[in-house]
Amino acid sequence: MKYTTLPKTDINVSKICLGTMTWGNQNTQEDGFEQMNYALEKGVNFWDTAELYSVPATPETYGATEKIIGNWFKKTGKRGQVVLASKIAGGGDYTAHIRTGGFIRQNIIDAVEGSLKRLQTDYIDLYQLHWPDRGVNCFGVRDYPYKSSAQQAENHLEILETLNDLINQGKIKHVGLSNETPWGTMKYIETSSTHNLPRMKTIQNSYSLIHRGYEYGMSEVSMRENIGLLVYSPLAQGVLSGKYLNGEKPEGARGTLYPRFIARYMGEGSLKAVAEYEKIAKKYGLTLTELSLAFINQLPFVTSNIIGATKMSQLKENINSINIELTEEILVDIEAVHAAIPNPAP
Repeated sequence: MKYTTLPKTDINVSKICLGTMTWGNQNTQEDGFEQMNYALEKGVNFWDTAELYSVPATPETYGATEKIIGNWFKKTGKRGQVVLASKIAGGGDYTAHIRTGGFIRQNIIDAVEGSLKRLQTDYIDLYQLHWPDRGVNCFGVRDYPYKSSAQQAENHLEILETLNDLINQGKIKHVGLSNETPWGTMKYIETSSTHNLPRMKTIQNSYSLIHRGYEYGMSEVSMRENIGLLVYSPLAQGVLSGKYLNGEKPEGARGTLYPRFIARYMGEGSLKAVAEYEKIAKKYGLTLTELSLAFINQLPFVTSNIIGATKMSQLKENINSINIELTEEILVDIEAVHAAIPNPAP
């Protein structure tokens, strides 16, 4: 395994991060335990979860993933070997079963307390805001939704003050963002600097060979402000494994069970690009999964690459991608496809 540090900390984290959002729905607790055991054995010490998980989000599965992780901590006693990240759910109809009112002080406190209880731990290493409350172009929305976006942004000062109190209480150690924009990220930086409050260390946004929109502005923010990207959906919800090409619908696959999760990645341009990337992988004796993940692993603004798997064979291949080195020749071929079919998936 290869390691880096959470920006502006001395915390070492693996370049591969274990994603957990299927545990409690597509995966059982037994599956989750097997994945955690294997990942830690292979040096993956950075795990990401959220109060929202498992997905799809329902009242019945709310907090299920955190409970599984907590049960594993209790059984193994290995909490201290893991750098643990979790998130507070954003607002909207999708999370009405969790709470209303957005990122107000009491909601943040209640969310942290709930996660700590389910995770059976005294602290969370990295606590993230799952998505902005104000309405931005994420989750498959390509352009800024200026007609429907909330006119007022979140109360950044109240949010950071509340997170600061939780840090002082020892309940969380560091804070981060998710699904944020350049404006939102810089607003948090400005607020933390002006008021001497905790600085956002990371941002968890989607990124893949067919969705490189992060490079439109956020990659520069990452590099110049030292806010590391935690990549989610690096395989575009499995589309970049190639398993959905030619109209295939693999039994038990996430996209087969829940088509809306992959809809944003299944346009004509996306599938054409995936087919071209698969040709590159075969040309150099790689799987499409290896090519897709190895490309992300080598990016300078990436702190960690969040991989998720429903099968152990997938998990093993994903973790092994850290050992794949892409030559300059391979990178040139990748950029040629990206130039011809740039960012086909929103």
